[in-house]
Amino acid sequence: MTINHGLNHRRIFRNHALGWLLLSVLLLLPVQAAPITLNLKDADINALVESMSVLTGKNFIVDPRVKGKVTIISAKPMDEKELYEVFLAVLGVHGFAAIPGNNVIKIVPAAGAKQESVPTVDSRSRAEADQIVTRIIQVQNVSAAQIVPILRPLIPPQGHLAAYTPTNVLIISDTAGNVERIAAIIARIDLASNEDVEIVALRHASATEIVRVLTALEQGKGRNDPAAAVGTPPRMVADERSNSILLSGDKASRLRLRALITHLDTPVDSGGNTQVVYLRYAKAKDLMTVLQGVSKSLSSEAARNAPMPTGQPGMPPGGSSSGGSSLVDIQADDSTNALVITAPPDLIRSLRSVIAQLDVRRAQVLVEAVIAEISAEKTAELGVQWVAYGNSVIGFTNLGSGNTSLANIVSLAAQVDAGSTTLPAVDRVPQGLHMAVGDFSGDNQFGALISALAKDADTNVLSTPTVVTLDNEEAEIIVGQNVPFVTGNYTTSTSSTAASSVGNPFQTIQRDDVGIKLKVKPQINEGNAVKLEISQEVSSVVPSANAATQGPTTNKRSIKTKVLVEDGQVLVLGGLIDENLNENAQKVPFLGDIPLLGNLFRYRGTTKLKRNLMVFLHPVILRDATQGTLHTNDKYSYIRDQQLAARARADYLLPSEQSPLLKPQPEVKTQGTILNVQPEAKVESTPPPAPIAEVEAGFGNK
Repeated sequence: MTINHGLNHRRIFRNHALGWLLLSVLLLLPVQAAPITLNLKDADINALVESMSVLTGKNFIVDPRVKGKVTIISAKPMDEKELYEVFLAVLGVHGFAAIPGNNVIKIVPAAGAKQESVPTVDSRSRAEADQIVTRIIQVQNVSAAQIVPILRPLIPPQGHLAAYTPTNVLIISDTAGNVERIAAIIARIDLASNEDVEIVALRHASATEIVRVLTALEQGKGRNDPAAAVGTPPRMVADERSNSILLSGDKASRLRLRALITHLDTPVDSGGNTQVVYLRYAKAKDLMTVLQGVSKSLSSEAARNAPMPTGQPGMPPGGSSSGGSSLVDIQADDSTNALVITAPPDLIRSLRSVIAQLDVRRAQVLVEAVIAEISAEKTAELGVQWVAYGNSVIGFTNLGSGNTSLANIVSLAAQVDAGSTTLPAVDRVPQGLHMAVGDFSGDNQFGALISALAKDADTNVLSTPTVVTLDNEEAEIIVGQNVPFVTGNYTTSTSSTAASSVGNPFQTIQRDDVGIKLKVKPQINEGNAVKLEISQEVSSVVPSANAATQGPTTNKRSIKTKVLVEDGQVLVLGGLIDENLNENAQKVPFLGDIPLLGNLFRYRGTTKLKRNLMVFLHPVILRDATQGTLHTNDKYSYIRDQQLAARARADYLLPSEQSPLLKPQPEVKTQGTILNVQPEAKVESTPPPAPIAEVEAGFGNK
């Protein structure tokens, strides 16, 4: 594009008379003229751009937002390169930037320059100090993300600074001069650390105790002297297996800590080798037995490794086979649940390591058993019985049994005919419908009894005994009655004379628990598997046989087995699916086979019994107090909701009396927070019984 210099100068002079006087002189000079001394006052920046295009031969595209007045004061002449550097500096001072491109330079506001096609440079590239560039700096020894907060104040708002963590590099977009300055700062920061790791082996003291003491010392030093806490603090880790301490830090810190460790790693006088170890979870007496056996093994090993005494060939190492074990004494204090250990320092250290591994919180197991039984019984009876007797013949059919027998009915009829006003005993009233007709007043008596019975009985029983116990500890729960059973009886005589002997009866009675029994011993294996030794029993007394002379009769269902169940899973222990159909018919020979009329001489009964019994098991491992609290709150909330529902139903006879109610659920603090689990929804007052298909899904609910 051809530029008419005369027209440009005249237009510039009209608008800016003060600044164009010097610019006219500059523009009239040849491009390749001698160095120029540039002095401008309140000149339009766009006019300066036009002048730079003429003097440098560069093409510029000016953003419409580039506006303003510039002032340049120069005392010495400048060549083309120096003049362009001054031009870039002027743009930077006024908040603008020159972005080089293909044969053209874009002049835009500096705030958006980083989003343009800014050239990417490295340490070998050369660019004008005020030119916007992008540079990627590789950080070698420190974290790039940690340097960003340090360098952020050195980057202007229009610049950019970011860290890319995967490759540990810094990305900087700013003027070339500022980028070079930041690169020099990074070079001073990015130095190899003098931190190292060394291992300090201990001979007498315990590595764990030494680390605890030194850690407390370093923490107190930082609180009392904040200047001493500047920099990376040294790190210490105890290796109990080798009784060594791993030190990490700078050389000065490691030397200081090593001197302290050497001072602390000294043998203890024999009189001071007694320590008291307080236990948190284990029982002192139980742990004492284990430690006594461990101490014997450790003492024997120490005696074997001891040097042979000089001049005593044939003696065992240590001079005595029992010398080592005699130095160890372990006692248990039940009142404080503590162990008192007297032993050499190395044995005390080994015993404390064993105690730390054994004195841990034992997990608990919540075992929930579900006994579901559904039974249905249907009975139907129909028959006719006859009786006839006269002066010379007697005939009858007695096809029933028990209270439905003809003899019992005749006895009742005779009792009524005699005018008795006393009701018959309940046990003599037969079940079902009975109709009797006849004449028992004359010499020839005749009677007939028609019996009909239909019985339908359904049973749905759901029992869920639950018990919580420690790992490898047996637990038992019994819900039922203690029923007496006669085991024997005899009578003694008080006189030797048989005629005058008086009997003295004796009975021996044994009481047994009847109801629901659950006995379980869990063992938690590695992972989430639970091995269970379980004994489940459900028993009940038969009401009809409760008053028998030989004693009550009980129904019993029991399972005793060993199973392996995953945590939170449901396993069926066993069960019974039984279906029994019993049909019986009694008839008079020949007469009972007559079609239709044979029904008058026949008695038929049908009984169908169907029973489904299943026992399920649901173990849940409670590894900490939080899990135990959650399960406890679940059951507690359920029972309290049931009581609230019962209280809501008013008692019409005693309206002022209220049913018992549990206290509100207490708040339990765990790890600084308050744990108070409330039920999600209020349970209905009378929930319907769950069908057998839903038993498995109901585990863990209520």
